[in-house]
Amino acid sequence: MRPVTATVARPDMTTLRMYAAVAAAEFRRYATYRQAMVAAMFTNSVFGFLRCFVLLAVAGGAAGGAAAGYPRDRLATYVWIGQGLLGTVNIWSPPELAERIRTGDVVADLLRPVNPVMAYLAADLGRFGYAAVTRLVIPIAVGAVAFDLYAPAHPVTYPLFVGSVLCATVVCFACRYLVNATAYWLLDSRGPQIGWVAVSSALSGMAFPLAFLPAPLTTALYLATPLPYLIQVPADVLVERHPPATMAAMVAGQVAWAAVMLAAARLVQRRAERRVVIQGG
Repeated sequence: MRPVTATVARPDMTTLRMYAAVAAAEFRRYATYRQAMVAAMFTNSVFGFLRCFVLLAVAGGAAGGAAAGYPRDRLATYVWIGQGLLGTVNIWSPPELAERIRTGDVVADLLRPVNPVMAYLAADLGRFGYAAVTRLVIPIAVGAVAFDLYAPAHPVTYPLFVGSVLCATVVCFACRYLVNATAYWLLDSRGPQIGWVAVSSALSGMAFPLAFLPAPLTTALYLATPLPYLIQVPADVLVERHPPATMAAMVAGQVAWAAVMLAAARLVQRRAERRVVIQGG
């Protein structure tokens, strides 16, 4: 006999409306905690000043006033975009799913007639919607007041940036889902969580532009991992580091990685459901 699990292959219109309702509820949830959002934006802005002064000092000491191919205005813009994307893409998300797995509360998620991965994605997109108008926009506005930021010259850059940030959020969600799902086997996922924070902070473009690294290593990161598509690609799109055709190809790469990582998350979830059923959970 095949065990019946909560993974659903083809959502109908009712299920899609449910996902939309989940996203809207998550938007309202984050909009409720205004003081926490203000504190997060203040913290991001403080670190934005620190990072910006450090990288501008590096650019000031380099030939031509540029560092790794970034002129001073684009480098400052890169920093403030990164500070805004940190909370929007949500690299450092609390391990809520891992905690639900540890306590057994995840069984309630598996009993619902919807795909758990897509349900959690819908909730994350609701969070993304609120973060995009707060944690993304406000730090960039703060940076624009204090520094000379770069304004995109090509109109196509703006829709590409919006699509890039959305794709980065989906890719990051799938990566975090996989990290959280290790709790199905390990029960305590703190080790994978710490590893994810360390690797994503260093290799996603959040701490510094990946162009600072040797070219072969940067190329390997773009081809073999989804990490550069979290912060580096959206930031490069907005500062127009590459021609529009190249930026469109980079966003297409994000779409491909989003599809791959979501497929991996759904595969791992199906394996985890089999494990829960076999263990009698």
